[in-house]
Amino acid sequence: MPAKTLLALLLVAALALFAAWQVTDGFRVVTTEDARRLAIREHPRRLPSAMIQYEDGTTLPLAQALREDGRATIAVFFYTRCNTVCSAVGSEFQQLQDTIRSRGLQSQVRLLSISFDPADGRAALADYAKHMHASSSAWRFARVTSAHQRSDLLDAFGITVVPAPLGEFQHNAAFHIVTPDGQLARIIDYDQSDVALAHALAIAHASSAGRKPVS
Repeated sequence: MPAKTLLALLLVAALALFAAWQVTDGFRVVTTEDARRLAIREHPRRLPSAMIQYEDGTTLPLAQALREDGRATIAVFFYTRCNTVCSAVGSEFQQLQDTIRSRGLQSQVRLLSISFDPADGRAALADYAKHMHASSSAWRFARVTSAHQRSDLLDAFGITVVPAPLGEFQHNAAFHIVTPDGQLARIIDYDQSDVALAHALAIAHASSAGRKPVS
């Protein structure tokens, strides 16, 4: 093989390797979702301002809700008419609720389901909570009352919502671990409830001790 051809091939390979290094954050991740999760883990994200309304009609800023509750929160996004991924996430949350209650962890961790559907009013949330056998001491449901704030919150959490036929939505799902002071600290696959709970407990313990959680 001519030297010039070999040199050109080596240059192309080097450029491809450098591009891969950049995309994978130094070969630490293999997808953009992995990169997003790594970025959140290393640099927890302050959540934007958003006014939420709970299923019981209580309305207050999300930051205030997190701060006054004082527990680590495992949050998911959903809509009440969803029959696909929301059902799987809801089943995981039901099991998490049982685990939290059976282990006496209600004072440290809570669950929060946030609807992104403007059609979900407080009555729909209350009906859904009843259907899921949710205990308000461990699992709350909320909606964001402002369309602009809802969009900002979805962006902060990395949730993509795409309208689908029959008024439904396509969306991604995960467990999001949120600190009492309003920071998104971890993103965990929704089929890893035990991992999510462990991270939430670490954050709860760190918050009560006034220090940062161990990565």
